[in-house]
Amino acid sequence: MKDQNITGTDRSTSRNGAFPPGFLWGAATSAYQIEGSPLADGAGPSTWHRFSHTPGRTHEGETGDVACDHYRRWEADLEIMSELGLGAYRFSISWSRVLPQGTGKVNEKGLDFYRRLVDGLLARNIVPCVTLYHWDLPAALDDRGGWLNPDIAGWFADYCAVIARALSDRVSMFATINEPWVVADAGYLFGVHAPGHANRYEFPIAVHQLLRAHGAGVQALRTNGAKEVGLVVNLEPKYPASNAVADLDAAERADHYMNRLFLDPALRGHYPERLDEIFGDAWPHARADLSTVQTELDFLGINYYTRSVVKDDPSAYPTGARPVGQTRAAHMTTGWEVYPDALTRVLTWVTERYGRLPLYITENGAAFYDPPCAEEGRVSDPLRCANYRSHITAVRRAIEEGADVRGYFAWSLLDNYEWAAGYSMRFGIVHVDFATQERTIKDSGHLYREIIASHGGILDGDSSA
Repeated sequence: MKDQNITGTDRSTSRNGAFPPGFLWGAATSAYQIEGSPLADGAGPSTWHRFSHTPGRTHEGETGDVACDHYRRWEADLEIMSELGLGAYRFSISWSRVLPQGTGKVNEKGLDFYRRLVDGLLARNIVPCVTLYHWDLPAALDDRGGWLNPDIAGWFADYCAVIARALSDRVSMFATINEPWVVADAGYLFGVHAPGHANRYEFPIAVHQLLRAHGAGVQALRTNGAKEVGLVVNLEPKYPASNAVADLDAAERADHYMNRLFLDPALRGHYPERLDEIFGDAWPHARADLSTVQTELDFLGINYYTRSVVKDDPSAYPTGARPVGQTRAAHMTTGWEVYPDALTRVLTWVTERYGRLPLYITENGAAFYDPPCAEEGRVSDPLRCANYRSHITAVRRAIEEGADVRGYFAWSLLDNYEWAAGYSMRFGIVHVDFATQERTIKDSGHLYREIIASHGGILDGDSSA
């Protein structure tokens, strides 16, 4: 198998043709971003509840206390999913809603919420796809060290077992952890996400415990009846700013740090070799239990939003690769480059490097400015429409080039709480008026409904794609 990095190769060829039979068309959300009522019915606080209530941590001090009020409005939201024609819905479970202390006694009222949600999806012929962890760690476990405590692999496995026993008779697809790289990078290295640490020595520890928890979670889910188990990673191809050796090397370092950091251990059983160089004495050499990390997956979920063009800059921490025309603050704005060719590259790269395993686009979308709802109840979002056309076409191109892509999930179903950015960014295909909680399907949502109904056929011959 080739030892490759995702360092940019343009692929601009476009072909026509529908998607494979059985291809899943869905949309995605996460618990803390939409549910609201974070302490209702016996739930415990999460790290994000704590973080968002800490002054200065989020945009204008905004929290997920209400968010989209999905905890109380879930049935109406299911009706919107039906109206959109979704075949699948990816959502996450709040660990602290089910286990308020992170371990021990189950909060049945919290678990019942997800039982009702799953039953409601199945009644509407929508496939439920469950993510066990989407960044909201129980605060009680953070008090015990969180992702720095080696015991967390066992805590996570016990939680996975609780969920599998409750739902595996009706849910076939489970993902262990969403975007573990963001958990470690934003939460433990830069401190811009919960729990808000910024420590180069903590980062490698958090990475390793996230991987150990993933491995233990896979085993616990399968032992308790889960049929398909996967992992969800965010990938961002690194393109060198020039053909200079220094820039090419910088792109490779950045690729090892972000794109290979979790995939190499989970799928190949070893860490990327350049992490020693990047972190120096902060990167421990002894990794005795990677055998519990590497495990066969039934699918891999890929979250893709943009690429990164980088140049060599020794002052750029931690990799010495600086994004051209971007700063870390760009992640708090709508300034991401729209570059669908890199999505094709991501999918073919994963196939080339790790083998032809089943892939799902578990998140893809964009935050653009949305005008206020017009009187006739329409939200025109032409940039988001163009974004979906071009990226779904890029997925089809990857399938034609040999990638086994089995589904696509738009991010996001609803405008929601965008973590530290609060309510300043809107990704939804459904507009949410956060003052009234009124939902309005955007033009992008209507477009997506047509794409689903035609199984991608409406994109054939579309020059805008």
